[in-house]
Amino acid sequence: MSKEPKVQTAEDGFDPFIHIKDDYNFWYGPTQVLFDLNLKIPRKQVTAFIGPSGCGKSTLLRSINRMNDLIEGIRHSGDITIGGQSIYDPTLEVISLRKRIGMVFQKYNPFPKSIYENIVYSLRIAGRNRRSELDQVVEQSLRGAALWEEVKDRLNESALSLSGGQMQRLCIARAIANNPEVLLMDEPCSALDPIATGKVEELIHELKKDYTIVIVTHNMQQATRISDRTAFFYLGKLIEFNDTETIFMNPSNPQTEAYVSGRFG
Repeated sequence: MSKEPKVQTAEDGFDPFIHIKDDYNFWYGPTQVLFDLNLKIPRKQVTAFIGPSGCGKSTLLRSINRMNDLIEGIRHSGDITIGGQSIYDPTLEVISLRKRIGMVFQKYNPFPKSIYENIVYSLRIAGRNRRSELDQVVEQSLRGAALWEEVKDRLNESALSLSGGQMQRLCIARAIANNPEVLLMDEPCSALDPIATGKVEELIHELKKDYTIVIVTHNMQQATRISDRTAFFYLGKLIEFNDTETIFMNPSNPQTEAYVSGRFG
């Protein structure tokens, strides 16, 4: 039996902020969907996960904040650390982990509340109700999401009155309201038109100054525009990980080259 080729990576020379290690594996019941993953994700950069549908990108993304724990019958082996701490440390509360990690989904999902209450919802849940603090967080988060100037006179209006692109930026503002360290984005532009997509991509470029960002995308052009590093997955395995320019212009693995050139996927 021929030995499987080594995954091509260029991840040495930096201190990983998120470290997927010890041959990380993941199962939904009896079905294994992630295989022997080892991946170092750098601090305050954008790392894109690419690959065909069903290759495990979103499963891995949702493993980072343990959102998969909500599914019955899941299990894993290996480890994921953030800032050196295992996310599976039995002394770590999952709620405190998720406060460190903002999540933005494929379909914008604002709450049926005012713009203001969408931003402060998680703070109120945590018992933080001082108006001056809430006002400050709302403005800071909306400015961080490049939305403040568009909605500052409409804060008491329903979030559902916003355009699709504005709703997604509101969801990003909501995700950063708790001042997380990591932003996970699962196809954040797939439901948006090109103009709204451009605004969100510009926003992601700005946000990486303050956050470590991991984004799942099927859009190859988007990955080249916004990511610093790209990981290509196929059938639950990491095939190649490198800086984005190398992945798209000079990949080491034939499978990567075939995917990014459009020959399959």
